[in-house]
Amino acid sequence: MKSNSVAETTGLNKPQTKLIVGGLVVAGILMVYLMMTQAAMQPVLLLLGLLLGYTLFHARFGFTSAFRRIMSVGNGQALRSHMLMLGVAVTLFAPILAYGVSFFGTGASGYVSPVGVSLIVGAFMFGIGMQLGSGCASGTLYAIGGGRTVMFVTLIFFIVGATIGAAHLPFWTDDLPSMGSVSLATSTGLGYGGAWAVSIALFGLIAWITLVVEKKKKAPKMAPLPTAKGWKRIFRGSWPLFAAAIVLAVLNALTLMTRGTPWGITSAFALWGSKAADFIGIDVASWGYWQGNTQALEASIFADTTTVLNFGVILGAFLASAAGGLFKFSKLRKGNVMASIIGGLLMGYGARLAFGCNIGAYFGGIASFSLHGYIWGILALAGTFIALYLRPLFGLSVPKIKDTFC
Repeated sequence: MKSNSVAETTGLNKPQTKLIVGGLVVAGILMVYLMMTQAAMQPVLLLLGLLLGYTLFHARFGFTSAFRRIMSVGNGQALRSHMLMLGVAVTLFAPILAYGVSFFGTGASGYVSPVGVSLIVGAFMFGIGMQLGSGCASGTLYAIGGGRTVMFVTLIFFIVGATIGAAHLPFWTDDLPSMGSVSLATSTGLGYGGAWAVSIALFGLIAWITLVVEKKKKAPKMAPLPTAKGWKRIFRGSWPLFAAAIVLAVLNALTLMTRGTPWGITSAFALWGSKAADFIGIDVASWGYWQGNTQALEASIFADTTTVLNFGVILGAFLASAAGGLFKFSKLRKGNVMASIIGGLLMGYGARLAFGCNIGAYFGGIASFSLHGYIWGILALAGTFIALYLRPLFGLSVPKIKDTFC
């Protein structure tokens, strides 16, 4: 007999209509406020943030879980989606960066950051931290939007770690060895066309390697997610990873053209924490991190483009979770709270040292043809490997090769 139950026919709960309406009202109020008080690009960035958050939650597009699966059982499905995302991103970024195309006359510059001790230590720390915190920078935001309570703990200590990292950054960058910034496009003579070709070849090679590893290890597959059918899938359920990869790359390119730099997350955490430190009397303006940019400390957080994007991601994920009937506050356990505290601190501190997180350094850096993005990925994978042995100490699971799904 055919069932009328949404949950039975699509595997989803009924939409949480009141939450959807509430989320849209909050987003609308924030949009109007930004239009009335801030620069013209801020409402556009809020919209892009909403779409980024919706996409991340809708597809459960993970960076932390992708790294954990490949390092634990050899499943490279999610990592291959990263390669597709990066392939689309470099294809879009190349002409934007080459010609400085932008919507608001800001020009366009990528995230090309130094390669040195700071990057190596920071990315390794971040790799451990995201596995203990059970979410990277983007994962923390979209999990909060979905009501995962422990991620609020992760976020608080992410902010604390980022603030401490900002205070210490001059030591890591000025007093320790660094070879400076290296762009595959502008530091090698390849140009953006040559750098694009090299990047695509590297992404293809990495994808092929994951297939070889997956076949050799007979890795378990990723568990399918419940979803709606037909056009309803656009709004409810889950998207295929490849679809989300393409959407995220396009949205990152639009972010680059809107504010002049790619999508980023963690610089806002350092700002929020520094403002809090300033409020309690700490002389934050004297830190080397803020030299030449004290106006950011004095201005409203809504004037900060990364802050607006972050708020949009949280709201977008909230709307996606409510549309799928999935928003629900989860219970806290001593183990995952302790892991989140440690993981948040490591991610926050590591992100400042490594000039970004999985979004700013890995996604944005590689899309910008920066060598530091590739090194970030390698060191974060190394940190992930170490964290596989740490997670069980906090009662956190690690995929096993005999699992049916991972």
